[in-house]
Amino acid sequence: MHPTRLDGGQLANLHTFLAVARRLSFAAAADELCLTPSAVSHRIARLERSLGLLLFRRLTRNIRLTADGERIFAALEKSMAELDAALYPEAGAEPSGRVALHAHPSIAQCWLAPRLAALAERHPRIEFDIRTGNGDADFRGGRADLALYYADGHFPGLVSRKLMDEEMAPVCSPAYAERHGLTADPARLRDCRLLHDAQAWRQAAHDAEWTLWARRHGGESLLPPRGLTLDRSDLCLAAAVGHAGVAIARRRLAQPLLDNGQLTLPLGAFEPVERYAYYLVHPKLDPMPFRLRAVIDWLQQSAAG
Repeated sequence: MHPTRLDGGQLANLHTFLAVARRLSFAAAADELCLTPSAVSHRIARLERSLGLLLFRRLTRNIRLTADGERIFAALEKSMAELDAALYPEAGAEPSGRVALHAHPSIAQCWLAPRLAALAERHPRIEFDIRTGNGDADFRGGRADLALYYADGHFPGLVSRKLMDEEMAPVCSPAYAERHGLTADPARLRDCRLLHDAQAWRQAAHDAEWTLWARRHGGESLLPPRGLTLDRSDLCLAAAVGHAGVAIARRRLAQPLLDNGQLTLPLGAFEPVERYAYYLVHPKLDPMPFRLRAVIDWLQQSAAG
């Protein structure tokens, strides 16, 4: 026997389900919907009874979508995207809704964060949820809509769009360069301490960036045996500013520190990185939600500017 067709009450409950599924929180959904958490919980319970499905697993400290919940959430997200496109098809329409963006910490800290004010001003009706981490974004159940990675662009099953290229070069503080005579004699690098980003890209060795640089400049014999390893490029830059050693800098992240004199290029100018660049990554979406397309367009324009 098929369940009763959707009525107004069930549609309201589905709207509540969508808010909970996007945030995986009854309390956060209650704030969004101007309801109490108890009212949200009752709506979800009524929806589950009417559908004959369990939509969420209630854990001790959080909730998770079940397989049925994931399926219904994906269908609702697609339907909302289609409705969004139908309601706002004309050029100049104002996108709205939530966009969850996952970014690697260094690009988020050094490139994205300084641009967030301009992005929010350009799209004031979009609610941005920015999360960072060295791991991969979780696109299931709306936990992430878009990811920003420093990578080789290979993401099977996902769409990847190159946002911008990168260049790299060794950097250190002016005082460190002078103390070790680096500017006058690049061979003195052997007497320095290297700063390594152990999470430069997926499955990177802890010294991957320095090895890549050394192969262009005479071989790995140039590199000293001692080093200090961190898991973020921006932390390597901060350590270099503090005179801890010499880091491989990415120009997109380090340029402000070079402009204000906190860092210097003791071994020559930036050089293009051949295999790696910054990519925007997302699931295959047809149609592309209006709000997501607007954010991607803005990020591409900002990277090109």
